[in-house]
Amino acid sequence: MEKIGKRFQGKVAIVTASTQGIGFGIAERLGLEGAAVVISSRRQPNVDEAVEKLKNQGIEVMGLVCHVSNAQHRKDLIKNTIQKYGKLDVVVCNAAANPSVDGILETKESVLDKLWEINVKTSILLLQEVAPHLNKGSSIVFVSSIAGFHPPKGLAMYGVTKTALLGLTKALAAEMAPDTRVNCVAPGFVPTHFASFLTTDEEMKRSLEEKTLLNRLGTTQDMAAAVAYLASDDAAYVTGETLIVAGGMPSRL
Repeated sequence: MEKIGKRFQGKVAIVTASTQGIGFGIAERLGLEGAAVVISSRRQPNVDEAVEKLKNQGIEVMGLVCHVSNAQHRKDLIKNTIQKYGKLDVVVCNAAANPSVDGILETKESVLDKLWEINVKTSILLLQEVAPHLNKGSSIVFVSSIAGFHPPKGLAMYGVTKTALLGLTKALAAEMAPDTRVNCVAPGFVPTHFASFLTTDEEMKRSLEEKTLLNRLGTTQDMAAAVAYLASDDAAYVTGETLIVAGGMPSRL
C-alpha cells in the first residue's frame, strides 16, 4: 500500500455501502491516494467504526447513514457532501443485496423487487440526483460481478441484476459524455461478510479457486485497485467499459 500514488489529491469521492468488504477497500484506496471520501452504510455503528479506521490512516473522511433505497437518505448523502466539500469528482455505486438463493422461477415477487431496487434502480436514482453536481472530468464506477456473466445456481437472479449493470454502464457512458466517464468493475469471488459462504465452506472455496487461472480468490485490495484505476486520470480515455477482476475465470456473456 505504501507504494501507491496520489492520483486523487484534491478530489472528492462518494462510495456507497462502504463500511465493510469491497466498498471499504475502495474508500480506503481512494483516501490513501488523496481523496476526501464520503462513506455510508445502513447502520450508524458500522459507519462510526469505518470512519475511525480511515481517520487513523490519515484519510479525510465523512461518514453518513444511507440506506440507498431511502430517497431522503440519498438526498442527504449528496447535500452533506456538497455542503462540506463543495464539489464531487468520483461516485462508486457498490450497494448490493442477495436476499435469496432460490431459482429464478421460485423467487418471490417481493424478492425480485428488492434485488432490482437495491442492485440497479437505486444507482440510477442516486446518479439522477448526483449528476448536476459532478465536475467536468468526473468519473462513475459501478461494481458488478463475475456472476453477471455466468449467473450461478444460488446467485442466479442476483447475477441477472449484475448483468443489467453492464448495459447501464454502456448507456450512461454515452449519455454523460464527454464530461463524465462511466465504467464498471466485475469482481470475481472475494471472501467478505457479503460472501460469507466463501469463508465458511472450504469445499466451495477450493472449487472456486480451481476455476481461476491464478488459483486463488480475489481480495478487497484487488478490487479497490481496479476501481481506483478506472476512476483516475490514468483511465482518461476509458469509458463505457467493464473491467473483469476475477483471476481469469471465464467471463463471456
